[in-house]
Amino acid sequence: MQTTADRLFSALHEAGLPPVPEEFSVVPWHQEIPQATLAEIDHFVRVFEDVTTRSAWQKAVTAAAPPIVRNKRSEVCFFSAWDFHLPADEPQEWKLIEFNDNGSGFLFASLINDVFHGLSGLARDAALEAPTPYSALCAHLVAIVETEATAFFGRRPDGLLFILDDASSLRTGKFRQELKLLCTLFREHGWSAEIGSPEETSWDGRQLRFRGQDICFIVNRSTDFLWEGDVFAGLEAAYLDRRVYVAPNPLTYSTRSDKRLLEFLSLSEWDEQLGIREQERAVLSAHVPETRLLRQENVEELVRRKEEFVFKPTHGYAGRGVLRGSEVGRARLRQLLKRQLGYVAQKKVPKSSLAVPGSEAPPLWTDLRVWAYRGERYLISGRASRNRDILDLTPPGGWVPTYARTPVPT
Repeated sequence: MQTTADRLFSALHEAGLPPVPEEFSVVPWHQEIPQATLAEIDHFVRVFEDVTTRSAWQKAVTAAAPPIVRNKRSEVCFFSAWDFHLPADEPQEWKLIEFNDNGSGFLFASLINDVFHGLSGLARDAALEAPTPYSALCAHLVAIVETEATAFFGRRPDGLLFILDDASSLRTGKFRQELKLLCTLFREHGWSAEIGSPEETSWDGRQLRFRGQDICFIVNRSTDFLWEGDVFAGLEAAYLDRRVYVAPNPLTYSTRSDKRLLEFLSLSEWDEQLGIREQERAVLSAHVPETRLLRQENVEELVRRKEEFVFKPTHGYAGRGVLRGSEVGRARLRQLLKRQLGYVAQKKVPKSSLAVPGSEAPPLWTDLRVWAYRGERYLISGRASRNRDILDLTPPGGWVPTYARTPVPT
């Protein structure tokens, strides 16, 4: 007889995920987030949006950036993701760990929430909020892209919707199947849509092209965030000529996703220059953990306090390059500076734990990922890690179905 886990894994693979759990790990039980906590997070997201899209913030944080970053743009990414830790004993002490304008997993997460809810019997729990059906979420994403494209071009453009990712990710990346789902979705809604790498594009002086087709709208999944490789020359030219819509792009990355920005968000020292208002500072200081950019002048302090922090590369992603306090010392921090490897030290924030039902196995440590567009949340998810301090999604860890719980009236 098939277990719920067997049915879940089979249904997710049939819906378009890679084989679960062999290639993509999913936890076959769920976590619950209090609706009151989500309401607070919704307010935080709107504050984050107001601050990071303000001209004073953008001017200040891009002052020393490459010219392409200072190119004023109107694009808004539709899969921006905020990652939070929620301490189990003090849920009101939730903290933003990082923000990603390039947030992987939005289609996978929706499928996981939707399929697990249908298979697990959770629908009988009236206090547990049912997830948005996958079909409805897809329709919402299509509507967002239609809105963005029309605002940028004045109408729905005739050219290609191009999903761009690095060649290596298209060959072996964990989310390459998600890109195929996204491509199929837009084809079903009347778009010409393709997936490819920067190397496969060309710029003829007037138009960016892919296999003979004019590209107009780019969903950018590349992790070369500032397009520093030579293969991005055509994309950069088309972008600067405003021939293509690209989100995320170097401006959105440098004003929102770069981890060094967490220092400005967590500490009040630069508020006047950045245009952060008093009421915004109260929200940010309450929910962004102390974060310090590694500099020559703070090495000694960070060594002394290293057990308080996790050390992250400023341009890292997917947990790559993260160092625990026990892994660093004075020599290592100075070596990072000498090699010009940007790092931030972020104060550790406890996670919630998730016990494995019917098992004596150690608990998993969970986070919360929130996707929002223009300040409005449309999806929640989470990851359950085997390791308390770093993200380890090997089974029994993995992406975890996540739902809001509303209080039951007394």
